[in-house]
Amino acid sequence: MQWILYTVIFLYGIVFGSFLNVCIYRIPKKESLVKVSSHCTSCGYSLKWFDLIPLFSWLFLRGKCRKCGAKISVQYPLIEGANGVLWLVIFLVRGLCVESVFFCALASALLALSVIDARTYEIPFGFNVFIFCIGILHLGYRVIFTKQPDVWLYVLGFFAVSSVTAAIYFLSKGRAIGGGDVKLMAAAGLLLGWRLISLSFILGCILGAVVHTLRMKLSGANRVLAMGPYLSAGILLSVLFGEQLLTWYFEILGITL
Repeated sequence: MQWILYTVIFLYGIVFGSFLNVCIYRIPKKESLVKVSSHCTSCGYSLKWFDLIPLFSWLFLRGKCRKCGAKISVQYPLIEGANGVLWLVIFLVRGLCVESVFFCALASALLALSVIDARTYEIPFGFNVFIFCIGILHLGYRVIFTKQPDVWLYVLGFFAVSSVTAAIYFLSKGRAIGGGDVKLMAAAGLLLGWRLISLSFILGCILGAVVHTLRMKLSGANRVLAMGPYLSAGILLSVLFGEQLLTWYFEILGITL
């Protein structure tokens, strides 16, 4: 009956995805996440509970405000659905374990900060603090409940990539990479360890170079790119498939770790 558990995980994922939409909309505007109730951004109509059911309310209302008929951005169901899928995939790949919970929290933070960074070219500091806290909790879990805590691997992960990106940031005076990206690599490195965060950075740079080049050629995108979404994609790929990719790569080189 595991399908019941996975269904519950997906449902919790889309519910949390609804909160991510609030973060994406309000954080760049410096608005409170809790003091102001959910409302229509066009007419100010205060949304009722049945207007806030993730995915289903948007579909039932056909993407329009119940009161004024203004269009509701498709972002809302997309973020809710994407977060539910991410949580489901993480548990399917990593297994039904405590560490999957940490990675689900990480995935949600990465999803929200990626959308904000893509729009504003800035990663809100609070997201990096949140990821850092997940890393601290994960370290505490490994020290208390596992027989091989390997704390030094995660502490090294904090500095492994962030020290390099910090050097790039200062040498380029912020033109080559943003300060938020440096902090993201530090916080995520504490959670993933030095091997996976190093892979994350490489994957993120490759994705950024390839995808943004295509965007510039096909859609005339600006040469300035937000690295947050690409680094986030690299981190998620490393969480899901990093160990397999590293094993495959070192086997090709004939190196045994």
